[in-house]
Parts: sequence; structure tokens; C-alpha cells
Amino acid sequence: KLSSNISAWWNFGSLLGLCLIAQILTGLFLAMHYTSDISTAFSSVAHICRDVNYGWLIRNLHANGASFFFICIYLHIGRGLYYGSYLYKETWNTGVVLLLLVMTTAFVGYVLPWGQMSF
Repeated sequence: KLSSNISAWWNFGSLLGLCLIAQILTGLFLAMHYTSDISTAFSSVAHICRDVNYGWLIRNLHANGASFFFICIYLHIGRGLYYGSYLYKETWNTGVVLLLLVMTTAFVGYVLPWGQMSF
């Protein structure tokens, strides 16, 4: 018999791992075709969407996967709050640092293409 604390809320940690793997893979595929030069950045995104096989899908998976990733993070934090995980100070503080790092990384990835936010 499972503990009474085990519920559907625990799935979000696994979904976070799945989302992270998907983000890394789609990000690598996008980076293979992206050009960061100020004069060609926008057209390289158009090239990815139009000329790369399934480039439009990879771009959309990457963009929407980021949103789903943060939804899973917030639900994961909500589960931690509900079950009192904040009482484990070292573990909770590690999670806070990871959250701040993820938010920083997401922001840098969002404004990276020469200030043209969210191609």
C-alpha cells in the first residue's frame, strides 16, 4: 500500500524532467540553424520555420514547452507548500535557487535574439 502522501501531485516532478529534456533537445536543434547576427537573426527564424524539416514544430514545441515547464514548476512548488516541504530548509533553499536559475535562464533565452523578444 502506498503512503497517503503519494498522489497525482507527485507526477509534476517527473514531468519537469521530461520538459527539461525536451527543452534541451529542441533548443539544440534550433541553435543549429539560428544566426545571432543583428541583420540576419529574424530571417534565420523565418528560415527555421519555412525551410528546415519540421522546424515550425520544433520552434513551437520549444516555445510552448517552456510555458508547460513553468506550469509544472509552479504545481511542483504548490505540492511542496501543501505537504510542508518548506520545513526542510536545505532542500527548500536548493529549490528556490534552482527556481531563480531557471527563471534567469528563461529570461536570457527570451531576450537573447538582439532584443527582439519571443520570435
